[in-house]
Amino acid sequence: MSAERTYLMVKPDGVQRGLCGEIVSRFEKKGLKLVAVKFTVIPKATAENHYGEHKGKKFYDSLISYITSGPVLAMVWEGDGAVAVCRNIMGKTNPQESAPGTIRGDFGMVTGMNLIHGSDSVESAAREISIFFRPEELMTYDRSADAWIYE
Repeated sequence: MSAERTYLMVKPDGVQRGLCGEIVSRFEKKGLKLVAVKFTVIPKATAENHYGEHKGKKFYDSLISYITSGPVLAMVWEGDGAVAVCRNIMGKTNPQESAPGTIRGDFGMVTGMNLIHGSDSVESAAREISIFFRPEELMTYDRSADAWIYE
């Protein structure tokens, strides 16, 4: 197994709708390994850092307001091709274009309330993980199930 890590976050709408367990379950059932988790309300400065590439876009202020409006479930997942695997499980950014069986396809209606964020590259994952987690918060452990998931 090639241990790639990615950052995922159940957004405030997913938390408020009681979907954290369902969402976490989908990644666990796929065979990914949870290596860090934090339930938190994101401070404005952290949100601005996280979404810095969107600064100046017309949706930026509402995005910052939304992501800081309530608790989120911040997570780091590990597995072979974790970034791409997680993005497939999440579905397209616009829930109306997401396939049934994906998180956004099953539970989302509009882009502005699309339940979950996931890193879009290994480089983004490394940057986002460092924003939300200190190195000592990332677990490294053997999981016996890996023998039944990976060749």
